[in-house]
Amino acid sequence: MTTPAPDPFGGLRFVDAGDLRVAYVDAGPANGTPVLLLHGWPYDIRSFAEVAPVLARAGYRVLVPYLRGHGATAFRDDATPRNAQQSVLAADAIAFLDALGVERAIVGGFDWGARTADILAVLHPDRVTGLVSVSGYLVGSQAAGGVPLPPEAELQWWYQYYFATERGRLGYDRYRREFAKLIWRLASPRWAFDDATFDASAVAFDNPDHVAIVVHNYRWRLGLAAGDARFDDVEAHLATAPPIAVPTITLEGDANGAPHPDSAVYAAKFTGPYEHRVIGGGIGHDLPQEAPREFAQAVIDVDRMSRPT
Repeated sequence: MTTPAPDPFGGLRFVDAGDLRVAYVDAGPANGTPVLLLHGWPYDIRSFAEVAPVLARAGYRVLVPYLRGHGATAFRDDATPRNAQQSVLAADAIAFLDALGVERAIVGGFDWGARTADILAVLHPDRVTGLVSVSGYLVGSQAAGGVPLPPEAELQWWYQYYFATERGRLGYDRYRREFAKLIWRLASPRWAFDDATFDASAVAFDNPDHVAIVVHNYRWRLGLAAGDARFDDVEAHLATAPPIAVPTITLEGDANGAPHPDSAVYAAKFTGPYEHRVIGGGIGHDLPQEAPREFAQAVIDVDRMSRPT
C-alpha cells in the first residue's frame, strides 16, 4: 500500500484584508521576491499546486489566495454586497497585499485571475514587478459585454446567459460540481484529469457565497446587475482598455477550449517588455495546472525581464 503524497496546500493561513478574511497559501522564503498567483472560475488555488513548489525552491515567496466566494475565504460582514465586478476583485488583491505588507509583487493568473492581474498592472503599475497572464489582455467593460458576437462565438458563452436567469442561478446552486466538471472538460478537452483531482478543487465551490459571487460576476458583465458606485470611475477608466506597461509574458495553451482572444488582437496593449508563448501538447484553459513548469518558468523569466541589465 502506497503512502499518499502530502497535500502541498494542506496548511492555509488567514488574514483580514478589506471586505474579506482571506484564506491563502504562503510558500517559500519569507524574504523572497513575492509572487501573487490568482486562480479563476470554476477553479481554485490547486491550479497552482505544482507551480508554487517550483517557485518556492527557486527562492520566491509564493502567495496564493482563494478568491471571494471560494474555499475558506469569507466576508467579514454579512451585510457586505456579494459583488464580483472586475474592479472589486482587483481591490481584493491590493487589500490582500497591503494586509501582508507586500509593496511589490510579480502577479500571475488565468481566467478571472488573469483579468485581475491585468487590472492590477493597469491601476497599480508601481505595485506590479511583472505580469504573467494566460490568454493575454482580459480587461473588459459592460459596454463591450453588450456588443453582439457572431453566433458561434455567442455559443461559447452559453453559461453567461444561463446565469442571467433565475433558472440558471438555481441550477448552478443545485449542480455546482456537475457544472464545474463540464466546464473543465469543455475548456480543457485534452486534459485527462481524474476524479480525485477534480474533487480536491470542487470543495472550494461549497463556500456559502460562491453562487452569489459567480452569478453577479456574469450578470454584471452584461449590465444585468449593478456594481459598486464607489468603483464607477475605475470602471470608466478600465472601459477605455488602457495599455499595460509592466514587463509581461502572456501564455496560451494550444488546446484552450474556453472563449479567449487571439494574441494578435491584444499584443499592442502591452507597451513594455513583452513576450507571448504558446504552450503545446494539448494544454487547455487551466494552464498552470496542466503545464505547471511552463507557467513557473514564465514567472521566473518575467522577473528577469524586470531587472536592469
